[in-house]
Amino acid sequence: MSKLSRRRFLEESLLAAAAAASSPGALVAAAQQSVSANDKITVAIIGCGIRGKQHASELARLPACEIAYVCDPDRDRAAELAADIAAKNRPQPKAVQDLRLILEDKSVAAVFIATPNHWHALAAIWSMQAGKDVYVEKPVSHNIHEGRQIVEVARKLGRICQGGTQNRSNGALAAAIHYIHDGKLGVVKLARSIVYGRRESIGGPGQFQVPTSVDYNLFAGPAPMSPLTRPKFHYDWHWFWSMGNGELGNNNIHSLDICRWGLGVTGLGRSVISYGGRFGYSDAAETPNTQVVIYDFDGKTIMSETRGLKSGPFNPQYKNGWIFRGTEGIIADTSLFDLEGKLVRTFEGESENHFANFFKAMRSRKASELNADILEGHQSTALCHIGNISWRLGHPSSPREIQEQLTTLKDPGDAVETLERTRKHLAENDVDLDKSKLTLGALLRLEANKEKFLDNSAADAFLTREYRKPFVVPLAKRV
Repeated sequence: MSKLSRRRFLEESLLAAAAAASSPGALVAAAQQSVSANDKITVAIIGCGIRGKQHASELARLPACEIAYVCDPDRDRAAELAADIAAKNRPQPKAVQDLRLILEDKSVAAVFIATPNHWHALAAIWSMQAGKDVYVEKPVSHNIHEGRQIVEVARKLGRICQGGTQNRSNGALAAAIHYIHDGKLGVVKLARSIVYGRRESIGGPGQFQVPTSVDYNLFAGPAPMSPLTRPKFHYDWHWFWSMGNGELGNNNIHSLDICRWGLGVTGLGRSVISYGGRFGYSDAAETPNTQVVIYDFDGKTIMSETRGLKSGPFNPQYKNGWIFRGTEGIIADTSLFDLEGKLVRTFEGESENHFANFFKAMRSRKASELNADILEGHQSTALCHIGNISWRLGHPSSPREIQEQLTTLKDPGDAVETLERTRKHLAENDVDLDKSKLTLGALLRLEANKEKFLDNSAADAFLTREYRKPFVVPLAKRV
């Protein structure tokens, strides 16, 4: 068995064992104790889709808060969520379409943002400027520029701003990360992020009508009010560049955040390269459903894999996860293994409700108490952005051409072996790469601390966007 094949075998086995050893359990809610009415924090939920409903469910269980508003450009969704909250024996909140009505209400102390991605930054910034603290879902921004602006506004105004990367409140995972940071895993140069999940065709392209319950001007906000080319109005915006960030920004950000956390890396790294494509069907969507991104942090590498077609899991028992490989051992999920793949221990630790952690920091006014401060959310989100920028600047290529490019990387790791597995995965889905070519993204060098690309104006053009007035992300000086 070759060295790379043995590594692959071990990784599969480790994730399977880790999945069996770890207990998923709900995060422990640290704020379940009784509180007086005077201690309650008045909040609003902006965005009433899948994640907004989850926010409402979590917040309704915390006696420390009162949900005063729910907001969505789709008046039917806002009304539905308001009724759902009332059905949980909580006071029924006001249902509004325009978030600016909430910002005018000084009694609202915090907003929870679960809008489409293109609204995250502006909603967060406007809320902080109106004196509110902010919990903003992942990815915290639609582009790198506006993510940086959220950080700067939070720092300048002294607001508490938490990102929605809730794995940072997982006690067992935190213990595993501390083990790495203490040097007990030895030298760790590689972290893998694996996100496999089948996505069907979204249909189209065609000409479709915006639902009559939706104020499309408010829904589009900073984005163009483009004609609707997809059959399903809600959710499928994820797969269009004007509003979403593809699966990389939708789900892979969680494991990318963990990889970055474990490796202890900050900024954008030294370089990035991506390859992939949208395969298996033809529809209205623009983003890839198969994507590999390689992040070079000058001696440390993050390898991200995203699959949206039918796929066997990374191993038979575990579809998604992260792996840290060190010279003294391996961590998969929240379990430690020796270099031969033998389970050594499963980490334990008391978890904290991510929303309760936000309230705790609100009361203390200490951003340092946040488990996922906005700066961490911004940096992990930015990795999604630069991966997508590389892909969007790419060109159709054969697997051989991609392999030749990968072998030129300073720290290629097992990049070639990952390409071969990707090729086999696509072949199993009847994708002929001679007819439907992979897109090989540009190899982009970075000025990591300045959050820009090195001598690449084409890539720099993706750092921000043209905003539709009056929905313009303001420019704040870096603190």
